[in-house]
Amino acid sequence: MTSMPAEERIGSHIKRAEQALLAAKNGALKPAGVTVPQYAALLWLSEKPGISAAALARLCGVTPPTMNTVLKNLQERGLIERTPHEWHRNVLETRLTEEGEAVMLRADTDAVRVERALAAEFSGEERELLIGLLGRCVRVLDEQR
Repeated sequence: MTSMPAEERIGSHIKRAEQALLAAKNGALKPAGVTVPQYAALLWLSEKPGISAAALARLCGVTPPTMNTVLKNLQERGLIERTPHEWHRNVLETRLTEEGEAVMLRADTDAVRVERALAAEFSGEERELLIGLLGRCVRVLDEQR
Protein backbone atom coordinates (compact mmCIF):
# COMPACT_ATOMS: atom_id res chain seq x y z
CA MET A 1 0.00 0.00 0.00
CA THR A 2 1.29 3.47 -0.88
CA SER A 3 1.34 6.47 1.41
CA MET A 4 -0.97 8.43 -0.95
CA PRO A 5 -3.90 6.98 -2.89
CA ALA A 6 -3.75 7.50 -6.66
CA GLU A 7 -7.05 9.39 -6.76
CA GLU A 8 -5.59 12.03 -4.42
CA ARG A 9 -2.54 12.64 -6.62
CA ILE A 10 -3.02 15.85 -8.58
CA GLY A 11 -0.27 14.80 -10.97
CA SER A 12 -2.28 11.74 -12.01
CA HIS A 13 -5.27 13.91 -12.92
CA ILE A 14 -3.09 16.35 -14.87
CA LYS A 15 -1.44 13.45 -16.73
CA ARG A 16 -4.81 11.92 -17.67
CA ALA A 17 -6.04 15.28 -18.96
CA GLU A 18 -2.82 15.73 -20.96
CA GLN A 19 -3.14 12.25 -22.46
CA ALA A 20 -6.76 12.90 -23.44
CA LEU A 21 -5.82 16.21 -25.05
CA LEU A 22 -2.93 14.64 -26.98
CA ALA A 23 -5.14 11.79 -28.18
CA ALA A 24 -7.83 14.22 -29.36
CA LYS A 25 -5.29 16.44 -31.12
CA ASN A 26 -3.50 13.47 -32.73
CA GLY A 27 -6.83 12.35 -34.13
CA ALA A 28 -7.69 15.83 -35.35
CA LEU A 29 -4.26 16.33 -36.94
CA LYS A 30 -4.25 13.00 -38.79
CA PRO A 31 -5.84 14.43 -41.98
CA ALA A 32 -3.08 17.07 -42.12
CA GLY A 33 -0.49 14.30 -41.81
CA VAL A 34 1.32 15.65 -38.76
CA THR A 35 1.76 14.62 -35.13
CA VAL A 36 1.22 16.93 -32.17
CA PRO A 37 4.99 17.61 -31.77
CA GLN A 38 5.29 18.33 -35.52
CA TYR A 39 2.28 20.63 -35.39
CA ALA A 40 3.70 22.46 -32.37
CA ALA A 41 6.97 23.00 -34.24
CA LEU A 42 5.17 24.26 -37.36
CA LEU A 43 3.00 26.57 -35.28
CA TRP A 44 5.95 28.14 -33.47
CA LEU A 45 7.93 28.40 -36.71
CA SER A 46 5.04 30.31 -38.27
CA GLU A 47 5.26 32.81 -35.40
CA LYS A 48 9.05 32.87 -35.03
CA PRO A 49 10.69 32.18 -38.41
CA GLY A 50 14.42 31.55 -38.20
CA ILE A 51 14.32 30.27 -34.61
CA SER A 52 17.00 27.79 -33.58
CA ALA A 53 16.21 24.15 -32.85
CA ALA A 54 17.17 24.59 -29.18
CA ALA A 55 14.81 27.53 -28.70
CA LEU A 56 12.08 25.68 -30.58
CA ALA A 57 12.53 22.64 -28.33
CA ARG A 58 12.03 24.83 -25.26
CA LEU A 59 8.86 26.38 -26.69
CA CYS A 60 7.44 22.97 -27.65
CA GLY A 61 8.34 21.36 -24.32
CA VAL A 62 10.52 18.63 -25.76
CA THR A 63 14.19 17.76 -25.48
CA PRO A 64 16.67 19.01 -28.11
CA PRO A 65 17.26 15.46 -29.45
CA THR A 66 13.50 14.98 -29.85
CA MET A 67 13.21 18.32 -31.63
CA ASN A 68 16.05 17.36 -33.98
CA THR A 69 14.10 14.22 -34.93
CA VAL A 70 10.91 16.26 -35.46
CA LEU A 71 12.78 18.77 -37.63
CA LYS A 72 14.51 16.03 -39.63
CA ASN A 73 11.12 14.48 -40.43
CA LEU A 74 9.60 17.85 -41.37
CA GLN A 75 12.60 18.69 -43.56
CA GLU A 76 12.42 15.32 -45.34
CA ARG A 77 8.78 16.08 -46.16
CA GLY A 78 9.72 19.50 -47.53
CA LEU A 79 7.75 21.38 -44.87
CA ILE A 80 10.73 23.31 -43.47
CA GLU A 81 14.12 24.50 -44.62
CA ARG A 82 17.19 24.93 -42.46
CA THR A 83 20.01 27.28 -43.38
CA PRO A 84 23.14 28.43 -41.54
CA HIS A 85 22.75 31.63 -39.55
CA GLU A 86 24.37 34.64 -41.20
CA TRP A 87 26.82 35.24 -38.31
CA HIS A 88 26.75 31.99 -36.34
CA ARG A 89 27.52 29.27 -38.88
CA ASN A 90 27.02 26.45 -36.34
CA VAL A 91 23.43 27.63 -35.73
CA LEU A 92 20.78 26.58 -38.24
CA GLU A 93 17.83 28.87 -38.81
CA THR A 94 14.60 27.04 -39.48
CA ARG A 95 11.73 28.35 -41.60
CA LEU A 96 8.52 26.99 -43.07
CA THR A 97 8.38 26.33 -46.78
CA GLU A 98 5.25 27.24 -48.75
CA GLU A 99 4.06 23.67 -48.36
CA GLY A 100 4.87 23.80 -44.65
CA GLU A 101 2.79 26.94 -44.27
CA ALA A 102 -0.15 25.24 -46.01
CA VAL A 103 0.13 22.13 -43.82
CA MET A 104 0.41 24.28 -40.69
CA LEU A 105 -2.73 26.23 -41.60
CA ARG A 106 -4.69 23.01 -42.23
CA ALA A 107 -3.41 21.44 -39.01
CA ASP A 108 -4.12 24.61 -37.04
CA THR A 109 -7.74 24.64 -38.18
CA ASP A 110 -8.11 21.06 -36.92
CA ALA A 111 -6.25 21.69 -33.63
CA VAL A 112 -8.24 24.86 -32.91
CA ARG A 113 -11.44 22.84 -33.27
CA VAL A 114 -10.25 20.60 -30.39
CA GLU A 115 -9.23 23.63 -28.30
CA ARG A 116 -12.59 25.34 -28.86
CA ALA A 117 -14.55 22.21 -27.98
CA LEU A 118 -12.58 21.92 -24.74
CA ALA A 119 -12.97 25.62 -23.91
CA ALA A 120 -16.72 25.44 -24.55
CA GLU A 121 -17.09 23.06 -21.61
CA PHE A 122 -16.08 25.82 -19.20
CA SER A 123 -17.48 29.24 -18.43
CA GLY A 124 -15.13 32.18 -18.92
CA GLU A 125 -14.60 32.34 -15.17
CA GLU A 126 -13.85 28.61 -15.00
CA ARG A 127 -11.34 28.88 -17.88
CA GLU A 128 -9.51 31.73 -16.14
CA LEU A 129 -9.49 29.78 -12.88
CA LEU A 130 -8.20 26.62 -14.58
CA ILE A 131 -5.45 28.51 -16.39
CA GLY A 132 -4.44 30.18 -13.13
CA LEU A 133 -4.41 26.90 -11.23
CA LEU A 134 -2.33 25.17 -13.90
CA GLY A 135 0.07 28.12 -13.85
CA ARG A 136 0.40 27.72 -10.10
CA CYS A 137 1.17 24.01 -10.61
CA VAL A 138 3.97 24.95 -12.99
CA ARG A 139 5.43 27.50 -10.56
CA VAL A 140 5.35 25.07 -7.62
CA LEU A 141 6.90 22.26 -9.63
CA ASP A 142 9.58 24.56 -11.09
CA GLU A 143 10.56 25.42 -7.51
CA GLN A 144 10.97 21.70 -6.75
CA ARG A 145 13.68 21.28 -9.38
